[in-house]
Amino acid sequence: MMPLAIAHRGFSLDGLENSMAAFRAAVDLGFRHLETDVHTTADGVLLLFHDKTLDRITAERGRIADLPAATVARARIGGTEPIPQLAELVQAYPDVRLNIDVKDWNSVASLASAIERYALHDRVLVASFSDRRRRAVLRQLSRPAAGSAGTVSTALFVLLGPVLPVPLMSFVVRRALNGVQALQVPVRYGRVRVVTPGFVRRAHRHGLQVHVWTINEPAEMHRLLDLGVDGIITDRADLLKAVLLERGRWYGG
Repeated sequence: MMPLAIAHRGFSLDGLENSMAAFRAAVDLGFRHLETDVHTTADGVLLLFHDKTLDRITAERGRIADLPAATVARARIGGTEPIPQLAELVQAYPDVRLNIDVKDWNSVASLASAIERYALHDRVLVASFSDRRRRAVLRQLSRPAAGSAGTVSTALFVLLGPVLPVPLMSFVVRRALNGVQALQVPVRYGRVRVVTPGFVRRAHRHGLQVHVWTINEPAEMHRLLDLGVDGIITDRADLLKAVLLERGRWYGG
């Protein structure tokens, strides 16, 4: 299986993260998997945006959850790009798959509604640092969609995996990671190295993919691919494509 090349918030060397310009740049490079984040306005509009406030990458101020969509529509990412709605992205690129990080409880119902409205069940992977939030989205769907583990269930897998016998670990996976298809993890959490050969082997033994974020150096991309990871999430879509082309593992390459 080809490793998944996942463009983190699209691709922009100019800081235009989660903009249609960044998503378009990634798609133009040939990426089929885009990572993005969702927040919901006070009047229920689902937006693609990482932060809970507008402050960091726009000239506007305020929490998205407290603002109406008409106010947020005035904001410009990097001073130039409007904040897109999820509907814009799924309609612009109907063949692209989306890795969607649910950033707040305000977006649980709105994301589930959008997945239903646009029949995205086979096109999305629902992610969240909160296992409860991810489960809450998936419970509202009429049919299954893929999910990735949150912080607590990932920590259980990392800490218990090396010490529990395989049958007992299988029980833990069935209970704690029910409905999870992927472990999306950094190389390390603080002093704890997460992505090791043993971690990858255990994940595969239990039918789980390993996607590693956020990897922007070619040498590290090569090292992780040598370990057998299933996907790499990157800000540098250009560099990841070059690495995969070099290895003969790019889509169509």
